[in-house]
Amino acid sequence: MGRYFGTDGIRGKANETLDVQRAFQVGRYLGYYFSKTGKGRILVGKDTRLSSGMFENAIAAGASASGADVYLLGTCPTPSVAYLVKREQFSCGVMISASHNPYYDNGIKVFSQAGIKLSAEIEGLIEDYIDGLTEIPLVSGDKIGQIVRYDEGLEHYLDWIESLFDFRLESFHLALDLANGSATTTAEKLLRRMGAHCTVIHSEPNGININTQCGSTHPGSLQELMKSGIFDLGLAFDGDADRLIAVDPNGELIDGDYVLYICGKYLKEAGHLRGNTVVSTVMANLGFFKAMEQLGIATESTQVGDKYVYECMVKKDYMLGGEQSGHIIFKEHATTGDGLLTALKLLEVMHKTGKGIVELKDGLKIYPQLLINVPVKDKEAAMQADPIVKEVAAINEELQGNGRILVRPSGTEPLVRVMVEAESDELCHHYVYRVVDLIEQSGL
Repeated sequence: MGRYFGTDGIRGKANETLDVQRAFQVGRYLGYYFSKTGKGRILVGKDTRLSSGMFENAIAAGASASGADVYLLGTCPTPSVAYLVKREQFSCGVMISASHNPYYDNGIKVFSQAGIKLSAEIEGLIEDYIDGLTEIPLVSGDKIGQIVRYDEGLEHYLDWIESLFDFRLESFHLALDLANGSATTTAEKLLRRMGAHCTVIHSEPNGININTQCGSTHPGSLQELMKSGIFDLGLAFDGDADRLIAVDPNGELIDGDYVLYICGKYLKEAGHLRGNTVVSTVMANLGFFKAMEQLGIATESTQVGDKYVYECMVKKDYMLGGEQSGHIIFKEHATTGDGLLTALKLLEVMHKTGKGIVELKDGLKIYPQLLINVPVKDKEAAMQADPIVKEVAAINEELQGNGRILVRPSGTEPLVRVMVEAESDELCHHYVYRVVDLIEQSGL
């Protein structure tokens, strides 16, 4: 973790903890860094939140003032920036979004020319500049960069995704929840172009309704719509469209664990699951691990964050990985989670197998889960306290493989997260509060 950059770029409340001056500084340094040996080319995309246009303009002004040409992609999914920066060999790409957070938050995420997160080294140089440890010149004359619209970029992205699939969607009736976010520019457009019959909700962004009681983090209205019985699949995106949570015709959620199970099983049966392994995080449901074991598929777990999932996939050349939250990475095609690509992969499995989504998810039993966030003064002290460590070990012993307890510090807040999975809600409650009470009583 850097001074300003976290695991997913710079995040904060717009014009409070993340202000327009900070965005200008990031743009200034990116423009300077990537124009040292010629005019840099920087791609900038944004989601639909109120402050995104403000930050877009600040980054563009800063980068052009340092000598780079700036290409404005406009409202777009985060994965479109990751794809285009690599395909079109931009110097770097910037996505302005706070993903699934409320509209008043925002973020700046920078992609390298390879379509992955900018290196920690360059992030450190940006932070030095923000802190006034280095100075960079303004350019003048014909060295000043241009700022141009790049609307055709989204068409290149959509054409690419469509090219990955060899089937049509005329037989599918889909319900889409676009979260009043980035997916409003892409998902319905491509799915209809491929022949799907679509009913769409939450597709009228106004700057403040992104993720508000809608999308992958609040799929309740989509679940109710699915209960009408006329749809084959429901698709809920998050604010920047890099996540997907699906919904079956009964209104039941299909989270990232289900998607990994369905796609992993399909790839294995087709002989295309490299390494016979699927990558997930420690927060994947216990039922997922048991189901994969039954299928003869190995699993690897990383710490929470799609960044860590992708690093593991690259290091060991695995093809499929993701998170329970709906970040799914198909490494053969993409460097990051992509909600639209994930949706089409699910539809591909349904089309190729001739099975409905309810049948495809059969075989994965999701264990009840309870997660409690406990405020603490010192996360590390709480994690290392002897009574707490012993109690966690005792609970795991009592569960005997029919459940588990996971205690970990929050990466961003003064919290310890206590999560228990067990065979019933009652057991979850019993075991989780044995640890929560200990932490609270410790005063740490």
